[in-house]
Amino acid sequence: MAKKSKAYIWQFVIGLGFLSGVWTAIGIDPGAVILDVLGDMIGTLYSDPVVRSLFLILPTALLVVSIISAYRKGKVLGLISVIMAYCAGLVIIVSTGTSLLLLIIAIIIGYLATSRRLRRRLMGI
Repeated sequence: MAKKSKAYIWQFVIGLGFLSGVWTAIGIDPGAVILDVLGDMIGTLYSDPVVRSLFLILPTALLVVSIISAYRKGKVLGLISVIMAYCAGLVIIVSTGTSLLLLIIAIIIGYLATSRRLRRRLMGI
């Protein structure tokens, strides 16, 4: 597996897609919990409302940056693999077999999304 494909699959397909889906299925968001604790700690040190509002905006900004990065590295096919991995994470509690099948398909699509040969063939370059 190419270095670029391996990094894309681990960062975006499994990290952003699958694990986010698992956390959503469980019902918690560890990033939001950590940012809430940090926001409360910093809020007690600096009572400025601007600092608190930054901690409210930060999760959305991080999500947008992650989605833009996934698009830049994998284009539309890469985003499809991330969404499919997210769905795999969502259904893992209900049906493990379906979840694993979706995850395997998402990994294959993520691998193809970073393949230069496939891009050249699709784009006609």
